[in-house]
Amino acid sequence: MEQDEICAEMDRARADFRELLDTATVAQLRLPSDGTRWTNEQLLFHMLFGYLLVRNLLVLVRGFARLPDAMSKRFAALLDAGTRPFHVINYVGSLGGARVLGHARMERLMDRVIHSLQSSLRRQSATALDHGMHFPVGWDPYFKEYMTLREVYHYPTQHYDHHRRQLTLPKARGG
Repeated sequence: MEQDEICAEMDRARADFRELLDTATVAQLRLPSDGTRWTNEQLLFHMLFGYLLVRNLLVLVRGFARLPDAMSKRFAALLDAGTRPFHVINYVGSLGGARVLGHARMERLMDRVIHSLQSSLRRQSATALDHGMHFPVGWDPYFKEYMTLREVYHYPTQHYDHHRRQLTLPKARGG
Protein backbone atom coordinates (compact mmCIF):
# COMPACT_ATOMS: atom_id res chain seq x y z
CA MET A 1 0.00 0.00 0.00
CA GLU A 2 1.35 3.43 -0.95
CA GLN A 3 1.64 6.49 1.28
CA ASP A 4 -1.22 8.35 -0.43
CA GLU A 5 -3.53 5.35 -0.01
CA ILE A 6 -2.70 5.04 3.69
CA CYS A 7 -3.29 8.78 4.18
CA ALA A 8 -6.62 8.57 2.32
CA GLU A 9 -7.71 5.68 4.56
CA MET A 10 -6.83 7.74 7.62
CA ASP A 11 -8.85 10.69 6.27
CA ARG A 12 -11.82 8.38 5.74
CA ALA A 13 -11.55 7.04 9.30
CA ARG A 14 -11.21 10.55 10.75
CA ALA A 15 -14.35 11.76 8.95
CA ASP A 16 -16.24 8.61 9.90
CA PHE A 17 -15.20 8.90 13.56
CA ARG A 18 -16.47 12.48 13.69
CA GLU A 19 -19.75 11.54 12.00
CA LEU A 20 -20.33 8.60 14.35
CA LEU A 21 -19.80 10.77 17.42
CA ASP A 22 -21.76 13.74 16.05
CA THR A 23 -24.84 11.73 15.03
CA ALA A 24 -25.13 9.38 18.01
CA THR A 25 -27.18 10.23 21.06
CA VAL A 26 -25.73 9.80 24.53
CA ALA A 27 -28.09 6.86 25.02
CA GLN A 28 -26.86 5.20 21.81
CA LEU A 29 -23.24 5.71 22.80
CA ARG A 30 -23.89 4.00 26.14
CA LEU A 31 -25.41 0.89 24.51
CA PRO A 32 -23.31 -2.29 24.40
CA SER A 33 -21.26 -2.94 21.30
CA ASP A 34 -21.47 -6.24 19.43
CA GLY A 35 -18.85 -8.81 20.36
CA THR A 36 -16.96 -6.78 22.99
CA ARG A 37 -17.52 -5.97 26.64
CA TRP A 38 -17.37 -2.23 25.84
CA THR A 39 -20.15 0.22 25.16
CA ASN A 40 -20.17 2.02 21.82
CA GLU A 41 -18.58 5.04 23.51
CA GLN A 42 -15.81 2.95 25.05
CA LEU A 43 -15.20 1.15 21.77
CA LEU A 44 -14.91 4.48 19.93
CA PHE A 45 -12.25 5.54 22.44
CA HIS A 46 -10.46 2.23 21.86
CA MET A 47 -10.55 2.88 18.11
CA LEU A 48 -8.94 6.28 18.70
CA PHE A 49 -6.40 4.64 21.00
CA GLY A 50 -5.22 2.46 18.10
CA TYR A 51 -4.02 5.59 16.31
CA LEU A 52 -2.42 6.94 19.49
CA LEU A 53 -0.58 3.66 20.04
CA VAL A 54 0.99 3.85 16.59
CA ARG A 55 2.91 7.02 17.49
CA ASN A 56 4.82 4.94 20.06
CA LEU A 57 5.13 1.92 17.78
CA LEU A 58 6.81 4.07 15.13
CA VAL A 59 9.57 4.98 17.58
CA LEU A 60 10.09 1.30 18.41
CA VAL A 61 10.16 0.21 14.77
CA ARG A 62 12.66 2.91 13.81
CA GLY A 63 14.90 1.94 16.72
CA PHE A 64 14.73 -1.81 16.27
CA ALA A 65 15.18 -1.53 12.51
CA ARG A 66 18.72 -0.33 13.22
CA LEU A 67 19.52 -3.32 15.42
CA PRO A 68 20.14 -6.95 14.54
CA ASP A 69 16.92 -8.82 13.72
CA ALA A 70 17.35 -11.09 16.75
CA MET A 71 16.89 -8.11 19.07
CA SER A 72 13.37 -7.31 17.89
CA LYS A 73 12.54 -11.02 17.84
CA ARG A 74 13.49 -11.28 21.54
CA PHE A 75 11.63 -8.07 22.36
CA ALA A 76 8.49 -9.37 20.63
CA ALA A 77 8.77 -12.65 22.56
CA LEU A 78 9.05 -10.70 25.82
CA LEU A 79 5.95 -8.67 24.93
CA ASP A 80 4.09 -11.82 23.89
CA ALA A 81 4.82 -13.25 27.33
CA GLY A 82 2.92 -10.26 28.75
CA THR A 83 -0.11 -10.68 26.51
CA ARG A 84 -2.57 -11.37 29.34
CA PRO A 85 -1.69 -8.22 31.36
CA PHE A 86 -1.68 -6.21 28.11
CA HIS A 87 -5.25 -7.26 27.33
CA VAL A 88 -6.38 -6.33 30.85
CA ILE A 89 -4.76 -2.88 30.61
CA ASN A 90 -6.09 -2.43 27.09
CA TYR A 91 -9.63 -3.23 28.25
CA VAL A 92 -9.58 -1.17 31.45
CA GLY A 93 -7.97 1.81 29.75
CA SER A 94 -10.89 2.14 27.36
CA LEU A 95 -13.52 1.93 30.10
CA GLY A 96 -13.13 5.54 31.19
CA GLY A 97 -11.24 7.09 28.29
CA ALA A 98 -14.25 8.60 26.53
CA ARG A 99 -15.74 9.94 29.76
CA VAL A 100 -12.44 11.52 30.80
CA LEU A 101 -11.82 13.13 27.41
CA GLY A 102 -15.38 13.86 26.35
CA HIS A 103 -16.60 13.56 22.79
CA ALA A 104 -15.35 16.93 21.51
CA ARG A 105 -11.84 16.28 22.82
CA MET A 106 -11.90 12.77 21.33
CA GLU A 107 -12.70 14.30 17.93
CA ARG A 108 -9.93 16.91 18.26
CA LEU A 109 -7.46 14.27 19.41
CA MET A 110 -8.36 12.04 16.45
CA ASP A 111 -7.83 15.00 14.11
CA ARG A 112 -4.43 15.80 15.67
CA VAL A 113 -3.10 12.25 15.82
CA ILE A 114 -4.10 11.47 12.24
CA HIS A 115 -2.60 14.74 10.99
CA SER A 116 0.60 13.90 12.88
CA LEU A 117 0.73 10.35 11.49
CA GLN A 118 0.08 11.56 7.94
CA SER A 119 2.81 14.21 8.21
CA SER A 120 5.23 11.64 9.55
CA LEU A 121 4.31 9.14 6.84
CA ARG A 122 4.82 11.68 4.06
CA ARG A 123 8.34 12.38 5.32
CA GLN A 124 9.37 8.71 5.04
CA SER A 125 11.37 7.42 2.12
CA ALA A 126 10.32 4.20 0.38
CA THR A 127 13.42 2.55 1.82
CA ALA A 128 12.57 3.63 5.37
CA LEU A 129 9.02 2.33 4.98
CA ASP A 130 10.40 -1.12 4.16
CA HIS A 131 12.33 -1.35 7.45
CA GLY A 132 10.62 -3.18 10.25
CA MET A 133 10.73 -5.33 13.35
CA HIS A 134 9.11 -8.37 14.93
CA PHE A 135 5.79 -7.87 16.75
CA PRO A 136 3.92 -9.60 19.58
CA VAL A 137 1.31 -11.46 17.54
CA GLY A 138 -0.75 -12.28 20.63
CA TRP A 139 -1.56 -8.62 21.20
CA ASP A 140 -3.69 -7.90 18.16
CA PRO A 141 -5.08 -9.93 15.23
CA TYR A 142 -3.57 -7.39 12.80
CA PHE A 143 -0.05 -7.69 14.20
CA LYS A 144 2.07 -9.95 12.04
CA GLU A 145 5.24 -11.68 13.17
CA TYR A 146 7.26 -9.07 11.27
CA MET A 147 5.90 -5.66 10.28
CA THR A 148 7.40 -2.91 8.19
CA LEU A 149 7.00 0.75 9.00
CA ARG A 150 4.52 0.95 6.10
CA GLU A 151 2.41 -1.80 7.69
CA VAL A 152 2.53 -0.05 11.06
CA TYR A 153 1.16 3.14 9.49
CA HIS A 154 -1.62 1.07 7.91
CA TYR A 155 -2.40 -0.88 11.10
CA PRO A 156 -4.56 1.66 13.01
CA THR A 157 -7.05 1.94 10.16
CA GLN A 158 -7.30 -1.86 9.94
CA HIS A 159 -7.93 -1.84 13.70
CA TYR A 160 -10.47 0.98 13.31
CA ASP A 161 -12.37 -0.81 10.54
CA HIS A 162 -12.41 -4.08 12.50
CA HIS A 163 -13.95 -2.45 15.56
CA ARG A 164 -16.29 -0.22 13.54
CA ARG A 165 -18.13 -3.38 12.51
CA GLN A 166 -18.78 -4.05 16.22
CA LEU A 167 -20.48 -0.72 16.90
CA THR A 168 -24.24 -0.88 17.36
CA LEU A 169 -24.78 2.79 16.47
CA PRO A 170 -27.40 3.45 13.76
CA LYS A 171 -24.83 5.22 11.51
CA ALA A 172 -22.46 2.25 11.85
CA ARG A 173 -25.24 -0.12 10.84
CA GLY A 174 -26.14 1.85 7.74
CA GLY A 175 -28.97 3.81 9.34
